[in-house]
Amino acid sequence: MVPDNIIVQQVKEGKDESFEILVERYQKQVYNIAYRYTGSRDDAYDLSQEAFLKAYKGIKNFRQDSSFKTWIYHITANVCRDYLRKGRKFQEVSIDEPVHSNDGDMEKQLTDNARGPAEAYESKELSEFIQSLINDLQQEYKEVIVLREMQQLSYEEIANVLNCSIGTVKSRLNRARKVLRDRIIVAGEQFKAELRQTK
Repeated sequence: MVPDNIIVQQVKEGKDESFEILVERYQKQVYNIAYRYTGSRDDAYDLSQEAFLKAYKGIKNFRQDSSFKTWIYHITANVCRDYLRKGRKFQEVSIDEPVHSNDGDMEKQLTDNARGPAEAYESKELSEFIQSLINDLQQEYKEVIVLREMQQLSYEEIANVLNCSIGTVKSRLNRARKVLRDRIIVAGEQFKAELRQTK
């Protein structure tokens, strides 16, 4: 596999098609960061496209003091922060709402899930519960949780992405984990109380 720094150099030398390699290499991670920031798949798709567009336009000025991975994550975090700062929120769309195209309206086609309905529902519920906890975190806590727990970045990489010290990263991460742990405990107690009431 060709290292990122060589591909970046190729793009700087005018080989635009090489940028597609970087997109293919990091599109899933960039999308995941955007999704964890916004909680919306559509917004995450749009924001990840915007992040790659900004990277493409700015790559000639990329000094490569850090890795391309850290740089694209930094751009993605900034794009998401700007989006959220402007107060934009995702719009929920019904799965029954038709898809509009040049050929007219069509019904949405949903892929068949190999898991059984109960298992798929539980997995979806858990995923939505975790995402709701992340959504409710303060921005500075959300960032470190997403970058450390979801993207598996090192403390140093997170510090580079967020332009802060490693000590700040560790402090925010400890605080974020405590907040999440406390909220999970509270949610568990509420769930137990609801179960007792239904008996």
